[in-house]
Amino acid sequence: MIRGGAIGDFILTLPAIKAVRDAYPDARLEILGYKHIAALAENRFYAERVRSIESAGLARFFARDSDLPADLTKYFAGFDLVISYLSDPDLIFETNLRRSGAKKIIRGPGKIENHSNATRQLARPIEELGIPISDFASKIFPSDEDRHRARQFLDGLAEPIVAFHPGSGSEQKNWPLKNWIALGNYFLGNLAGSLVIVSGEADQTQAARLESIRENSRVKFAKSLPLTDLAAVLEHTIFVGHDSGVSHLAAAAGANCILLFGPTDPAVWAPPNENARVIRAPEGDLARLDVDLVRGALDQELMRIGIRT
Repeated sequence: MIRGGAIGDFILTLPAIKAVRDAYPDARLEILGYKHIAALAENRFYAERVRSIESAGLARFFARDSDLPADLTKYFAGFDLVISYLSDPDLIFETNLRRSGAKKIIRGPGKIENHSNATRQLARPIEELGIPISDFASKIFPSDEDRHRARQFLDGLAEPIVAFHPGSGSEQKNWPLKNWIALGNYFLGNLAGSLVIVSGEADQTQAARLESIRENSRVKFAKSLPLTDLAAVLEHTIFVGHDSGVSHLAAAAGANCILLFGPTDPAVWAPPNENARVIRAPEGDLARLDVDLVRGALDQELMRIGIRT
């Protein structure tokens, strides 16, 4: 399977990959993708191997009548089925795959339309193969080593653990930071447990502005953890985030999620997992989403697991 895109794009494709794995349990399944993302699937139920999509030789597959590298030609020819989610409007990539000797090629949608949940759209090519899909909720399966590193990271933090991810790929999809600070201060001032604040390279500004609560011993910052480790860290948390790849990661890992949606449509982009609850901002404007509403949702999640508020 060939899958580029960001974290959320990859995770939304997991139900399709799972369906293939379930249909062909003895097949060798490999993923050509961004290795730091596709590692979530490597030797974690889905795939036996991940190969980098960023190899220089692969660029030749996007040029007409190019001289294709022998190693990749041999690689693609070795598969009975190639499923590609790469954008390929002129079918140049697909033509070169066929030149390599790929036996059967299935194209997934290169773009998500605003008419149904993205997971279902990404699964449609698999269904058209005659492979049924009954569960469209993405799931991640951390390894024992992932969970061991997660326990080391969380060592000393009292439960329950609440995780905040205050960033996303767009400022318009972010709840104002003053609200995150207010929610964090409420939790630390009134409730038992610990707070983990998640950030990656794109979220450093938001995370830095939350440093005002860093001195609290009940707070730990998870900065740029490998995604495999982060999934295991979030597995048993109550997670609060936006429309972001990390939110899809948390939902797929099994966290009880409270997801704050603004201008994007949750019917298309929210994880369809039962453990994910969406709060939609008034008129799609997250600046108008009241802290008390999110605080109430957090209280409900804590009460659900037996924590009095």
